[in-house]
Amino acid sequence: MAIYKPIGKTILIGSVFFLGFFASLHLFDVPYGFAKEKDSHHLVILGDPHLPGRNIIEKENVIKTINSWDNVDMVVALGDISFELGTADELMYAKKFFSQLQKPLWIVAGNHDYIYDDFFDAKGRKRKASAGTQQQKLQRFTKAFDLPNLYYSKKPGDYLLIFLSTDELGSYDLARVSAGQMDWLRSELARNKGLPTIIFFHAPLKGTLKNYNKDVNTPNFVAQPEEKIRELILQNPQIFLWVSGHTHTPATNESYASDINLYEKQVTNIHNCDINRGTIWTNSLFLHPDKVITKTFNHKTGVWMETLERTVIPQKTIGGRSRANP
Repeated sequence: MAIYKPIGKTILIGSVFFLGFFASLHLFDVPYGFAKEKDSHHLVILGDPHLPGRNIIEKENVIKTINSWDNVDMVVALGDISFELGTADELMYAKKFFSQLQKPLWIVAGNHDYIYDDFFDAKGRKRKASAGTQQQKLQRFTKAFDLPNLYYSKKPGDYLLIFLSTDELGSYDLARVSAGQMDWLRSELARNKGLPTIIFFHAPLKGTLKNYNKDVNTPNFVAQPEEKIRELILQNPQIFLWVSGHTHTPATNESYASDINLYEKQVTNIHNCDINRGTIWTNSLFLHPDKVITKTFNHKTGVWMETLERTVIPQKTIGGRSRANP
């Protein structure tokens, strides 16, 4: 269940003015833009970094800001770490870039990290690599970021966090999970029936955005295999959040944070914009024992966007079975 907390434009504009004014006087006891949440785990989410890409200074400033927040437990990067082709040079740059981060980092792979050849075709277009080359790129990706695997889980507090990567070799879709990874996911969910579960994946669930462009909700821009993922979600009501990038949906989009984000009346899809732009937004998840609060930070203005704040309450579980909150 998602609870939205709107705020009037007048209040928001006034808040921006006073925050900027007091920050300029250095009267805050904590770094400018810091969001304090007691008794929670703070996860900062980075949408598609596309490194090195454009707006390098803005990207590095995002890292500096996150480093200044002393309550961050984890940073999650949602795939497309590489700018375009997933070359060794792009990967090396990404590794150096994230070495500036002073917080624990967990990463998943996106299509730009492995699915394409290292060279454009004669017309300057990307072309899909062979299955063998894709496998090599995924292995290189895992090793570069010292990951336990392409897919893995963490358990902060009473939550299960599942990290999935696009890894189907020779896939005709851009964001498809392999059969082996799906088997692992089923087992992981079965072993943790009583834990509220958050899944991090490069692509969103189908139908959780409005069709604001020609790509949204098409097979290449939703999590695949779509029907198997849907079936698995319905069989596991402990899954209540799905955190994704891929669509580059900005925080100014009307369906970035709205009722349409709710999938099958069960899972709220938290969409994250790419950071390959002049104005960068990041979402923060604050994991409390009984709820998750999502907040959106505008790194250009240094302001938390109160109109986008949401509270999502997981279904309560009893003896491995879930029941809806009253």
